Parts: sequence; C-alpha cells; structure tokens
Amino acid sequence: MSKKAYPLRINESVLAAMQRWADDDLRSLNAQIEYVLRDALVKSGRVKLTQKVVTELEDTAQEKKS
Repeated sequence: MSKKAYPLRINESVLAAMQRWADDDLRSLNAQIEYVLRDALVKSGRVKLTQKVVTELEDTAQEKKS
C-alpha cells in the first residue's frame, strides 16, 4: 500500500482536538487523521475493509462492476 503526501488546511482548534485524541490513542497525528478518515469511509459504505498484514481499503465500486 503506497502513501501519498497531501497538504491539509485545517482549523486550528480541530487540529488541536485531533492531536489530543491521537495522544490518548498513542498514535501520531497523521495516523489518527488517517484512522478517522478510514473509519468514516467504511461506515458510509464507500469502501470495504479487508484484513491483511496491514489493514487496507477496497473500493466498493469495484464489486458492483464485477
């Protein structure tokens, strides 16, 4: 799974809250943001969670085409 850098503009108070949450969960801020985004994608049904050595996301649109 490759990662791509992406500049993010975010409200300062939201960023501070995310940092506190990341600290509570013993994650880096970047990992916490990725966790929250991944969780939102799974809950909305936009991607399917597949378990491998590393947790990856599978686009649900691919299933519908098959």
